[in-house]
Amino acid sequence: MPRILSPQAAAALRAQVAFLRDLGIYDFYRHPVDATGYASSASSASATHVVVNTEPAATATSHSVPAVTVLPEPPHQVPATTPSSAPRDEAPGNQGREVNEPRPQPTPHTPEPDPSPEDHEIAARKRALPNPLPAVFPGIEIPSAGRPAALQNIRDIIGDCTRCPLAFAGRNTIVFGDGDPNARLLFVGEGPGADEDASGIPFIGKAGQLLNNMITAMGLRREDVYIANIVKCRPPANRVPEPEEANTCSPFLLEQIGVIRPDVIVALGSTAATYLLGAKSPLSALRGRVHPALGTRLIVTYHPAYLLRDPRQKKEAWADLQIAMRELTTPSR
Repeated sequence: MPRILSPQAAAALRAQVAFLRDLGIYDFYRHPVDATGYASSASSASATHVVVNTEPAATATSHSVPAVTVLPEPPHQVPATTPSSAPRDEAPGNQGREVNEPRPQPTPHTPEPDPSPEDHEIAARKRALPNPLPAVFPGIEIPSAGRPAALQNIRDIIGDCTRCPLAFAGRNTIVFGDGDPNARLLFVGEGPGADEDASGIPFIGKAGQLLNNMITAMGLRREDVYIANIVKCRPPANRVPEPEEANTCSPFLLEQIGVIRPDVIVALGSTAATYLLGAKSPLSALRGRVHPALGTRLIVTYHPAYLLRDPRQKKEAWADLQIAMRELTTPSR
């Protein structure tokens, strides 16, 4: 008994027939249309149907397919496109294309230049670098008693870090941070210097001694605050960290801030201000006011190393610290 195929099956069968024709197989059969059968089919279906005769053809060969009867489109449908009788270009890859149809032109291939030895070295280094990790404590407030362990967890994740070029620039020690995990005041500098690289503790050189004096003048002790840097490895010759270096390392600082949750952050210098505020502006435009940032309040002042080079700015720095002291009198926790 013949059966009616769905439109999807009919389309698949049409494609198979066209494929067999391209292969030179023509031993399938098209039967004349019974007008009576067509009328009944057209009235009961809204799309083109293909009737497949499931009885095997007597003359079928090993390459034959079931005999099919293709019913023409119902009158209200758009007629199906019939194959053109024009001669076809039978060159490989052009079956079914009219001879007078222009062939698509291949896209010219531009050979890539041979990589230099430096390119090979950079690629090998990148393959060796682990990807930055997602947030360790996303949106979770760590209880006071758990903050030392949480900070240690971040340090363990950093490990013997090779995520940015500073790891290969003569680094001796990763300088993670120092101070009270529950500090209300956090100082953030630019990066470790030679003394810090040797000891693993931030701000212990001459700039660190000046910072200690600044903290004492605020009526605090160093052990009452927390101190960290934008990058945790020393840039060569104490240069400013490159964006790749700061952008790779600063997410770990943000994790530390998320654990400590200080009431006030003091950004020491323009590099710290840029990466904590997420925008680059002259230091003079950022000083003297409170910036809402990172879920807390941020004050920008001069880096102690700059104050050692230009002591005349110490008065301005002291004014900035007084703003921080005032903000500490209104706890946000």
